[in-house]
Amino acid sequence: MRTLPPLGSLRAFEAAARHMSFHKAAGELGVTPTAISHQIKSLEEMCGQKLFRRRPRPLALTGAGEKLFPVVRSGFDSFTAAIASLSPRAGHKRLRVTSPNAFASRWLVPRLPTWRRSHPKTPLEIIGTDTVLDLHSGDADIAIRYARQMPHDLAAREIFRDTFFPVCSPKLLARGKRRIRRAADLLNYPLIHFDWTNRDRDAPTWARWLTTARSIDPDIPATHKAWDLSFREELHAIDAVAAGEGIAILSDIVVGRELKSGALVKAHGLSLPGYGFYVAHVPGHPEQPSIDAFSAWLRQVI
Repeated sequence: MRTLPPLGSLRAFEAAARHMSFHKAAGELGVTPTAISHQIKSLEEMCGQKLFRRRPRPLALTGAGEKLFPVVRSGFDSFTAAIASLSPRAGHKRLRVTSPNAFASRWLVPRLPTWRRSHPKTPLEIIGTDTVLDLHSGDADIAIRYARQMPHDLAAREIFRDTFFPVCSPKLLARGKRRIRRAADLLNYPLIHFDWTNRDRDAPTWARWLTTARSIDPDIPATHKAWDLSFREELHAIDAVAAGEGIAILSDIVVGRELKSGALVKAHGLSLPGYGFYVAHVPGHPEQPSIDAFSAWLRQVI
């Protein structure tokens, strides 16, 4: 016979560990922060050790909490996916998923065969666009938002954050007359730029990278170098990099498969912080079972 903690205690722990906040966990579960604290204390008593370090702030997991959290989170994701797949509503409608263009093309689409195998009755419509669609107006059912912070008007969860590096093809380095030993050496190669549609002044661009690099390599001139190649679309810049036409500042998530295979390499180790990828939807959506199944699948794939 299994000896399991109460479901309420596990839900409170999972939500608090995910948000790193008793207050936010309470808001998600519709209870008070005190109730969350009591549930977690009950679980800690059953485990025989503390799961959170409550002082000094901010809240943090103990070693035991770090060991337990991924197991509990994975269990809830599996429950969600299994129950959603059994719902009589599941599979009756195409699920429309909007995503930034480059992420859809380079990350999401190559992984869709695993969705089709596990959810054959729920077809997806992938809307790759850098325009932010209005989920409240019904433009899509679920969105993968790419932003500094979580959307406040939607039910959302961060799935990961990316980092930007100078990336190029090994073919470009093989043709180069000078090896890259320091940041200034990148200026001997063509630099590829693409537009940031969000107009973020702190976007991870070449201008920002070179400014940061001067702190470690003072030989980088304070120049407003004209980009050797410039594209409006990120995907076109990635294609140019893959063809060996130059170096671009790219997301380690978007070109992760190419970096892992060796088709692309990091030209220099200096990185810039990127943004968060959030899976978001309108609360209480009529296709909630399918949305829950997609969200759970996405976290499992990651």
